[in-house]
Amino acid sequence: MSGEFNIKDFRQRMDGALTSLKKEFSGLRTGRANPALLDGITVSAYGSEMPLNQVGAVSVPEPRMLSVSVWDKGQVGAVERAIRETSLGLNPVVDGTTLRIPLPPLTEERRRELVKVAGSYTEQAKIAVRNVRRDAMDMLKDLEKNGGMSEDEQKAHAEDVQKETDTVIGNIDKALEEKSEEIMQV
Repeated sequence: MSGEFNIKDFRQRMDGALTSLKKEFSGLRTGRANPALLDGITVSAYGSEMPLNQVGAVSVPEPRMLSVSVWDKGQVGAVERAIRETSLGLNPVVDGTTLRIPLPPLTEERRRELVKVAGSYTEQAKIAVRNVRRDAMDMLKDLEKNGGMSEDEQKAHAEDVQKETDTVIGNIDKALEEKSEEIMQV
């Protein structure tokens, strides 16, 4: 077998898409306050885009409330804007350098919207996995064309790549199913 082609590298990249998806899922609300809800938010601060957790501290003072203590009072407006502009439907209340973010109860309609958002995150993860598969297949074709491996080796590796792809896509679908159930649970 060829020493240049290592399927583990490609599997690791595919698993990265799943890990990234689960991180995005952690930001989808399920009715309880969770600091991870604000993880994906970036704030325009000091001339660049910064993660929210680099301009303030996020805490959970009550089960249905998030609180962001902004360290620089000049950034409070930017943080408030960043939170309002997300697809999460949150309305922060400014209290000095603290933003209190009440989490409205999830309606049936809002839960369905969140499941759709989860579905779009899932589609992005699948696209990332397919891109990794394409990179692997291109590498295999190049290796075969340049004499780095035989046609049989190339076909065997291509089958392995497809198996890995199917496994990761299956795991992504399973993660979506679990997250959808969690979101729809009242």
